[in-house]
Amino acid sequence: MRWDALRTVVAVLAITIWVSINEFVRNQVVLAEHWTVHYAGLGLTFPAAPLNGAVWGLWALLLAVAVVWLAQRCTLWAVGLTAWWVGFLLMWVVIGNLGVLPMGILPVAVPWSLLEAFGAAWIARRLK
Repeated sequence: MRWDALRTVVAVLAITIWVSINEFVRNQVVLAEHWTVHYAGLGLTFPAAPLNGAVWGLWALLLAVAVVWLAQRCTLWAVGLTAWWVGFLLMWVVIGNLGVLPMGILPVAVPWSLLEAFGAAWIARRLK
């Protein structure tokens, strides 16, 4: 494997880990009660099975690939903002439209997700 390809793989894996840890801590530790109470109010159980975690892992991997691709073409600010917009803002619009987004999480989730997106952009720029 060429050095450049290896650096790309390392960047994607590092960002996937960064995003996955942030998502887990934010949603399964810090905001878990908000999620479970909101879902209970809808008559649902918050989806926290291993399969759900695996799908979020796939989401983190796909976001990482997009961030690495963007980092090869754009500035840190452009990568961070685009990653946040595509990875988080659009997701919140969709799950808000489905009625499963507890709006009370946004004061914590928005700044945390911005840090997460810009951290991913920084990792991509640093490792590439």
